[in-house]
Amino acid sequence: MYQPLSLFVGLRYVRARRHTFFVSFITWVSLSGVALGVAALIVVLSVMNGFKGELRTGLLALSAHARVVDPRAAAEVDNDSLRAQLLRTPGVVGVAPYMDLQALVLHGTEMLPVTLRGIDPKYETQVTDLRSLLVSGDPSVLAAGNSGHSDRLVVGEALAEQLGVTLGDTVTLLVPIASASAPPEPRLRVFTVAGLLSANVPDTGSALALAALEDVRAFAPQAIGAAGLRLKFRDALMAPEFMPAVRAAAGPSMLVRDWTEDNANYFRAIRIEKTMMALILLLVVGVAAFNVVAMLVMVVTDKRTDIAILRTLGAAPGTVLRIFMTQGLIIGWCGVAAGVGLGVLVARNVATIAPFVERVFHFRFFPADVFYIAALPSELHTDDILWIGAAALLLTLLATIYPALRAAATPPAAALRYE
Repeated sequence: MYQPLSLFVGLRYVRARRHTFFVSFITWVSLSGVALGVAALIVVLSVMNGFKGELRTGLLALSAHARVVDPRAAAEVDNDSLRAQLLRTPGVVGVAPYMDLQALVLHGTEMLPVTLRGIDPKYETQVTDLRSLLVSGDPSVLAAGNSGHSDRLVVGEALAEQLGVTLGDTVTLLVPIASASAPPEPRLRVFTVAGLLSANVPDTGSALALAALEDVRAFAPQAIGAAGLRLKFRDALMAPEFMPAVRAAAGPSMLVRDWTEDNANYFRAIRIEKTMMALILLLVVGVAAFNVVAMLVMVVTDKRTDIAILRTLGAAPGTVLRIFMTQGLIIGWCGVAAGVGLGVLVARNVATIAPFVERVFHFRFFPADVFYIAALPSELHTDDILWIGAAALLLTLLATIYPALRAAATPPAAALRYE
């Protein structure tokens, strides 16, 4: 009986024009605070999702979705039979042999550590889009070197700049050779720079050199490193789900790891940072919710006579409680709705808004000569919108409880004593 009355009176209080200036001001401040807090949360988390996506894309540009390595014999893996078996595994769409060695690259007076990776161009295109990552050169340059000619090498632009080399220059690679009966000894070989990788690949682009697999095996068959197969899945994000089948196909003697295991620290750091940022920004919504409490307390004080009249006409304390909860919820939830709308609008147009802000204030969010990511990325997730909206609605609901209880406890006689 009283539920429609509570809703009607609560709506009338929200729409009432006769408010003191301070109450109206606090009402708008509360609504705006909730809206800005929700919008800020959505935009910031969308940008962090964008950074995570860019990092994932960069990490996977030259990395496989999974690796199968024989820890007992780094340079001797039965690639052909194992490759055919893995290709029949559900979710696997590409398999390519590889060999990684830790080496030093020398040119003039410069000496830098690199990972020398031997690949087979015929199979490598099944795992990575090598052609799109090459700024100059072609995957075919990594054919095995001919007798009497130096082997060919593809290096990152950043590494080439540090060494001061360009296409056609020669560099010397030094690799330690391990032996069970003697201490490690270095082995040297001259390579010709025949291609450059994009500098926009995080970390690996500046510390990775690619060469033909047969050239690397001939260069250092007993070098300290890892060799095996690199895999590509139908969907990189589903790698952990495909791994049990891959491990079963590879056998118990093989070491099998996917990209989420290799880069777990990166994504754990992003997840922790995202969580802490969400909690900090949620405090903005909490402050706005306290404004709702203050606004409702002043409204209850202003409406003491109205409350007393309603009580004398037969309204129960629960009805009064619901009236002021309705008023607070409508104000708070309007703020949440406005914040969600504003946040989604900004998050979807970050690529347009960020350059405009940079032009107006004459600065760059991410200078291209410092960061791998030159533009501000944004990736809007529906689940983020849902939990942010739900959390803000819950906070505004909690903010209405104390003032509504205070209104319900108002004694009619005391409120009407001096009227």
